[in-house]
Amino acid sequence: MHAPNQEQPSPSLNCFDSITSTTFNILAPIYKRLNSESLESEHRECWLGRNKRILDQLLHLESSIVCLQEFWVGNEELVNMYEKRLGDAGYATYKLARTNNRGDGLLTAVYQQHLHVLDYRQLLFNDFGDRVAQLLHVKLLVHHPEHETAKIQKEALVVNTHLMFPHDSSYSFHRLKQVYKILQNIESYIDECRLLHVPIILCGDWNGSRKGHVYKFLQSQGFISSYDVAHRYNNSDENSNKWISHRNHRGNVCGVDFVWLRNPRLWPTPLKKGYMEAIFGNLVQILLKVSKEGSDPPNLFECDGGNITYSQFSEGLTKLGLCVSDMEIKQLWEKLDPDRDGLVELSGFDELTQRQQTPLHQEDENEQIGAAMNPTVKVPSVKSTISFNIERAMLYPPEVEKGIWPEGYSLSDHALLSVEFRPVNINVPTYD
Repeated sequence: MHAPNQEQPSPSLNCFDSITSTTFNILAPIYKRLNSESLESEHRECWLGRNKRILDQLLHLESSIVCLQEFWVGNEELVNMYEKRLGDAGYATYKLARTNNRGDGLLTAVYQQHLHVLDYRQLLFNDFGDRVAQLLHVKLLVHHPEHETAKIQKEALVVNTHLMFPHDSSYSFHRLKQVYKILQNIESYIDECRLLHVPIILCGDWNGSRKGHVYKFLQSQGFISSYDVAHRYNNSDENSNKWISHRNHRGNVCGVDFVWLRNPRLWPTPLKKGYMEAIFGNLVQILLKVSKEGSDPPNLFECDGGNITYSQFSEGLTKLGLCVSDMEIKQLWEKLDPDRDGLVELSGFDELTQRQQTPLHQEDENEQIGAAMNPTVKVPSVKSTISFNIERAMLYPPEVEKGIWPEGYSLSDHALLSVEFRPVNINVPTYD
């Protein structure tokens, strides 16, 4: 994978056997403080020089897909510079501003000798965080012996997004809702275009670590963190919690930037069920913390002497606008109030950490899989498509992989994450 030479295009560029996806929050100049009284956006020489260096780094990486967050869409000069330099290097660019004229947004660039964009959709969350996402349907222009069969479906979906910052515990619910909206849109698009068996790549700044419920929710939907898989990290590995990708405005360092992958999968956990389990897990975590600290849940529930009533609980969740029905709120409540006395007592709440493992719904597993598993109903045919092997993943600057934020690093307050994927041919059953 090499950046194109515009004067003498190399034919080898059409004979690649992997693609690379890069995600990078480039810190919009309207948010970057030079000191307590000055923003970088007020000093052209500062933001222009920094963004030229960012572009130098991106073009040096020669990625197939580049997903940028906090792209300063409100500055015409900066937008033109990115579109010109990326365009000259062979990229098609797609930008999307956050709603309500926030000034920043997203930019996704696709290297046209590796991928062809079949469709592009803009996803507007229309929430108080004014967050957005981009969905691209791409076709791999793979010319490799393993993929020479013309009937192999060589397509994928790519998403670029930036979730809101968790200013307090209530924001974690909004971040779950944003992910839920993204996955709903993906499901709708797959149904619309009949794309049951395509790999999906989610890139962006997720503003939460691998310990959070957004991470667990995405895992329940069949997604894997490419960086963690490439480095063979798991939840029990101490080293898995060392890598960082962001130093936030509070001076804390954490790993929040991810490239998620879901390969073609027949029957993932139903989306709504996974979402409800994530909401419940978040509720338990917050209430356990409240129980131990003896404080009220911020911006969530009114409490009566250390107890929460059903009406307070229902009102609190309704105000959050979580896309859940009255019946689903009742199901959540019944898990929190197993003795049915109409109260959730914050004292002695530790027992709920065990109940958190109990599914909200007790459907028969066979119902989850559906009639497609029954050979007497329908015999599947076989379809050829691709999945992605994760070859390698790296963070830049490299020090962050060991949990160290280098003081001399000045491109952004985020690290850059790149992942190399190798497409492999697979056969999957289809019931169309």
